[in-house]
Amino acid sequence: MNKLKTKEIGDIGEEYAVNYLKKHRYKILSRNYRKRFGEIDIIAEKKGTVAFVEVKTRHQNPLTQPFEAVDTNKQKKIYKTSLSYIYENNLNSQYRFDVCEVFVDRDTLKLIQINYYENAFIPESDNGYY
Repeated sequence: MNKLKTKEIGDIGEEYAVNYLKKHRYKILSRNYRKRFGEIDIIAEKKGTVAFVEVKTRHQNPLTQPFEAVDTNKQKKIYKTSLSYIYENNLNSQYRFDVCEVFVDRDTLKLIQINYYENAFIPESDNGYY
């Protein structure tokens, strides 16, 4: 198998994440929503709550957990981008920030495991941080 670029592996991971969300009765509202300050991989809705989902794809047995890659800087970008989506779509519903870890086989890129974290982080904007 040819060595795939990180973006290509990420795209494969996002497909697995979308399938996971659909299986769990989420409606996919948007994918790869981009603004000048960042990107949100998946925006999905279930039971009146909108989830802004960051997907992190890794090979099995990584040195660090994918979840750890969603640091404070990444959280700020996701939050700022989500504000644009909320404004553009006149959202009045509840929303949250989730992280989806996708683990794939190094050689075949077949799905090994998905860990899904609801409310993975809470923006500190309420405290004047952002």
